[in-house]
Amino acid sequence: MDSTIARSVLLFVLAGLCEIGGGYLVWLWLREGRAVWLGAIGGLILFLYGVLPTLQPAGASFGRVYAAYGGIFVVLSLALSWWIDTAYSSVSIGKISGRTFEWRYSDRATISFARCTR
Repeated sequence: MDSTIARSVLLFVLAGLCEIGGGYLVWLWLREGRAVWLGAIGGLILFLYGVLPTLQPAGASFGRVYAAYGGIFVVLSLALSWWIDTAYSSVSIGKISGRTFEWRYSDRATISFARCTR
């Protein structure tokens, strides 16, 4: 694999982990009443998420970088949701954190947001 491609993929994965992790820490602070320092760390991680795409190779346009990152983020968020839900509960593979992954007749994947019943 070309080193430029490997670097880009690594930056996308790091950005995804920063977005999900930082957002989760802010969620814990604001929604679950956890410590303020968790929210502050989450904010710093979200700032890093904003910086990472600027490290993509020169000549990459903003729109193309974020379009490519969008696909990586969807895959990462579904994978992490599945991992967390299966690690800490008895959720079936068909239910991914309240999202059902369906293959339609048009041969494209869609994500339907439905309440996950346990």
